[in-house]
Amino acid sequence: MAYKTILTVTLGATIRAEALDAAVELARREGGHLDVLCLGVDRVQVGYYFDTASPAMLEQGLARAREEAEAGQAAVQKRLGAEDISWASRAAVVQIGAVAEVVGLAARYSDLVVLAKPYGGDNEVEEAAVLEAAMFEGHAPVLVMPGGDGLPLGKKVVAAWNESAEALAAIRAALPILKGADEVDVAIIDPRAHSADQGDPGAELCRMLARHGVEVEASVLARTMPRVADVLMRHAMDEGADLIVMGAY
Repeated sequence: MAYKTILTVTLGATIRAEALDAAVELARREGGHLDVLCLGVDRVQVGYYFDTASPAMLEQGLARAREEAEAGQAAVQKRLGAEDISWASRAAVVQIGAVAEVVGLAARYSDLVVLAKPYGGDNEVEEAAVLEAAMFEGHAPVLVMPGGDGLPLGKKVVAAWNESAEALAAIRAALPILKGADEVDVAIIDPRAHSADQGDPGAELCRMLARHGVEVEASVLARTMPRVADVLMRHAMDEGADLIVMGAY
């Protein structure tokens, strides 16, 4: 398996460089094609409107969304014009309530979706909707770039493992990255909470990955903090990991 079709999504006129740069690098590394969906979100029309909303207001919302989509596409085309990869972009106007449908359809035919971290920005509501649509409507693996210079990535990977179908799906989807990693650490937090076999937690998964040529080892961690996410993040930082692979729920 390789990532031959990679998708990223822009919202409005401003592009998130961390996601686009990572998508370009992955497309080049994998010999794949990059699709960029440039969305303009009509925040006025959400499938209904109040009787106090004038037709002019509705038209203005649509026109603003169209301008944002076209501006975003122009910025993408300028950024990618000199790249040596296969790529295409398209602009689309979508009502805020239909983001999931549009993004989900595009993600469905992608091997990987690359997005920026959806929280902390000006458009975090729409960005979170895009992220969830890619995962839960498109059923696609999503690589979230937190910002800054995130490349190269996938040299030291922590894979969160709790024997769930979601965790296994994420690990399988990440195999092209895991096979190229210098080291993969399978992190198992409090195995008593989800495993009937306490003898050798993570052994079967490690064997499966090793047969793919993955340099893998397992770490069994106590749940020493209230949230599993906090334990996982601390472990990733302690290990110097540049990528976390985990299931989406």
